[in-house]
Amino acid sequence: MFMTKKSMMKRRAVVKGIAASSLLPLLGMNLMGCSDSSDSGGAQEFDDIDVEFLHGVASGDPLHDRVILWTRVTPQAEGRPRVTWEIANDAAFSEIVASGSGTTSADVDYTVKIDAADLQAGSHYYYRFTSGGVVSAVGQTRTLPAGSVETANFAVVSCSNYPAGFFHVYREVANSDVDAVLHLGDYIYEYGVSGYASDRAEELGRTVQPENEIISLSDYRTRYAIYRTDVDLQAAHAAHPFFITWDDHEIANDAWREGAENHDPASEGEYQARKLAAIQAWYEWQPVRPPRDEREIIYRQFRFGDLLDLIMLDTRVIGRDQQFTYTEFANGGKIDVERARAAFGAADRTLLGGSQLDWLRDQLAASNTRWQVLGQQVLMGRYQLPASILEALDPGLAGPDAIAEGTAAVFAALEAKNKSSEDRTLEEQALLDSAVPYNLDAWDGYAAERDDLLRFARDVDSKLIALAGDTHNAWSSQLTTPEGSIAGVEFGCASVSSPGLEGVLGAENAALFAPIVATLVDDLKSANLANRGYLYVALTQDTVEAEQRFISGIDSRNYVVEAEKTVSIRVNRGDMVLR
Repeated sequence: MFMTKKSMMKRRAVVKGIAASSLLPLLGMNLMGCSDSSDSGGAQEFDDIDVEFLHGVASGDPLHDRVILWTRVTPQAEGRPRVTWEIANDAAFSEIVASGSGTTSADVDYTVKIDAADLQAGSHYYYRFTSGGVVSAVGQTRTLPAGSVETANFAVVSCSNYPAGFFHVYREVANSDVDAVLHLGDYIYEYGVSGYASDRAEELGRTVQPENEIISLSDYRTRYAIYRTDVDLQAAHAAHPFFITWDDHEIANDAWREGAENHDPASEGEYQARKLAAIQAWYEWQPVRPPRDEREIIYRQFRFGDLLDLIMLDTRVIGRDQQFTYTEFANGGKIDVERARAAFGAADRTLLGGSQLDWLRDQLAASNTRWQVLGQQVLMGRYQLPASILEALDPGLAGPDAIAEGTAAVFAALEAKNKSSEDRTLEEQALLDSAVPYNLDAWDGYAAERDDLLRFARDVDSKLIALAGDTHNAWSSQLTTPEGSIAGVEFGCASVSSPGLEGVLGAENAALFAPIVATLVDDLKSANLANRGYLYVALTQDTVEAEQRFISGIDSRNYVVEAEKTVSIRVNRGDMVLR
């Protein structure tokens, strides 16, 4: 192996840095599965064990001078296998710029995580791992650029349900020319083998392990392991660094600060124990930098020179008050609109929690980059529909004639919307005035905090680009204050495999409903409610170009990119208007 004197010096510096960073704790636990021998002052003890690399490689959380590298070894016996890592300027590894070695064990599920430091800003690297004479796949990564930056581009994904179908979207992401991937949550799903979106799992050869709903640390680890055997997911991770946040299904459906819709304490034990098990497994299996303490558990900021600040948030676990449901505000299947609005808009209702909200305000106020990009889970915009439509759609309210009633309500609302306010009847205006949020799990269910944040972003002159996942559907929306001022834009990505609204309405009806929703929702520019895909976002100093990209299907090994369905949106920094 040829190395210059300069690269040898740099390698020694990085090895020393890894030793210091390898003990970063998560809730008192060491998740750095591989550390250099120098952190104990001598050679680490290890076991000569045959291993395999069955779960690929990954990188993430890049900074200007460092990046997290990840893999997992599968040992043929219990013990502490030794793992070596290398990072190089070229795919042949003829110019290695950093390397090190250490051990991993069952304590961290044999995962390996390295914070490779002393790298060059804005640079492309190759990396790999070796253990027991076996060499892993080669991954590619890059560090964040510094100084003046002209462009940056991302692939944005969320909601990858293994049993629902094939991960073709990840394959497209792997083949795309992007600087990084933003994964906005629902990386795994917690349900058992016959649970949500598993109707064709056995037929497709995509049944999950363990077969039960995952609750324990062992369960969550096993579920990550089956997901990470997917070759398309492995390809995406190997091709690009990831910025990742979690949503609810990394723990349980509709998670909030103290519980989840899909958690029953009587049969499944204490929620906090389940949550901590899920979080530990998430940190073990994801290429994210472990927090220094519990206060830094997930939200974090990354700077791309003078071009953008990427602000990754937690709108799910840390601070969220429990979600409302419309059954709490209904009588005889009819929503009490005023009572519902008062509850959603309560001043003390929080999605982020006080500490994270204060931190976010500080980030926005201090940012001097051209754009401020929020990587978060749920839709921030105003997505409101007349109450009669939601009464027909909500499974807790819908009666036996829901389809007919819903169709009539949609056509009545469209007819009213297409008239000027002077030409509407009192009944038509009342129908439009009854609009309430369609999704109480999103920011619409926490309206006061959302509205105050948008006003703040406008007041500090943020150029806000909010990115969201969660809904399985694609959205492009203007962000506005309650007074009607433009505060930014929002793009919600379609899912990798989880079913969208077509799962409720059918594919044809969902396609027909999308432009209707865009007509009825004032701030909504476009929507796709029927297709799987990802969001491509390209930023320059003065513009943002966003493309919603879709594939033909996920229930066959064969698929095509449906270029004719691509929706392209442009935003100019000067006015922040969706075009």
